[in-house]
Amino acid sequence: MKCRHCHTELNHVFLDLGYAPPSNAYLSKDALCAPETTFPLKLYVCDQCWLVQTEDYSEADELFSGDYAYFSSTSQGWLQHAARYTENITQRLGLTKNSFVIEIASNDGYLLKNFVAAEIPCLGVEPTNSTADAAEKIGVPVLRKFFGVETATGLAQEGKRADLICGNNVYAHVPDINDFTHGLRIALKDSGTVNLEFPHLMKLIEQNQFDTVYHEHFSYLSLTSVSRIFAEANLRVFDVEELPTHGGSLRIYGCHSNDPRTTMPSVVTMLEKEKIFGLQDLKVYEGFQKKADKVKNDFLAFLIEQKRAGKSIGAYGAAAKGNTLMNYAGIKHDLIDFVCDAAPSKQNKYMPGSHIPILAPAELAKRKPDWVIILPWNIAEEVIQQQQQVLAWGGKFVIAVPELKVLA
Repeated sequence: MKCRHCHTELNHVFLDLGYAPPSNAYLSKDALCAPETTFPLKLYVCDQCWLVQTEDYSEADELFSGDYAYFSSTSQGWLQHAARYTENITQRLGLTKNSFVIEIASNDGYLLKNFVAAEIPCLGVEPTNSTADAAEKIGVPVLRKFFGVETATGLAQEGKRADLICGNNVYAHVPDINDFTHGLRIALKDSGTVNLEFPHLMKLIEQNQFDTVYHEHFSYLSLTSVSRIFAEANLRVFDVEELPTHGGSLRIYGCHSNDPRTTMPSVVTMLEKEKIFGLQDLKVYEGFQKKADKVKNDFLAFLIEQKRAGKSIGAYGAAAKGNTLMNYAGIKHDLIDFVCDAAPSKQNKYMPGSHIPILAPAELAKRKPDWVIILPWNIAEEVIQQQQQVLAWGGKFVIAVPELKVLA
């Protein structure tokens, strides 16, 4: 296999999680009787551009189907994050009713609805019908396509180049990262700004976040690799911010390479920070497998111990990261009885691979498990705040990543 960006032959394995079904391929009851397709979940690191990437992937339209089950608006914390971003970027760029904003992977309109409310013209680019339908119902215009050079060229020909192109947690999801990045350049006005948010590879390694690895994530990104990918497309990263979201993310600010704006010191500082951490040293990558194995083994031992003690175990949040953890550890219905999730699109379905049933949050109070595993550990505080009833009957919350920990 060759690197998706620089085409260097890949020889260095970063992480091997075996085989698993796509993490968002939730199953109906009827589907439980049918064969389930799995794909290798192995990551390589390129020793030239330092892009970490999946070995194999299914077709994008298979991963992001019309009934895609992830709806961004399910998390109140994420809605607040989007609202703050909209307010701040509007002020920073001086966006007005004469501006134009494009969001790539606009999902259910969780972010663009804020621009609609401010009467700033905008367009969402979203290929999945289920989320696009939800966005259009709240007044967000949507172009139902995957983004890349072809889509960007069409927008530019229609006079729809953007003052701001934003994309939250989409850059890691694109199979052809070069085509996507060239699309950014084509759809961006000469003085426009690109904002991309993505989980930071450095935080993934530092905090053992191996469960953020799944097929929908084709790339695992650092500022080091993103800066090189942007430069190849005649774009430039001129500012960067660290964010707490998703266990630690970066928000990069990009522009055309000849834009007069000065590159901020934050970019130099972060590049140096990544170098000191070792993101350009193979030793950092080659030692990560043992860390993932320890998290998996500690979690399995905990579940088995509690089951032997006669305790009941439920989980909260049918998140993709939870599917990665459970499929890698081989966890089934015998160890975790059920998973509750607030998204109606996931309820009454089954987790891929493990086939654990997904129920509405109200089932927690009915079943009163002794332990509640919070699978989306990045929103653990939000979950505990919403589900205080668990503590009332003597239940306790647990996370497995970055290490096994009883939270309450």
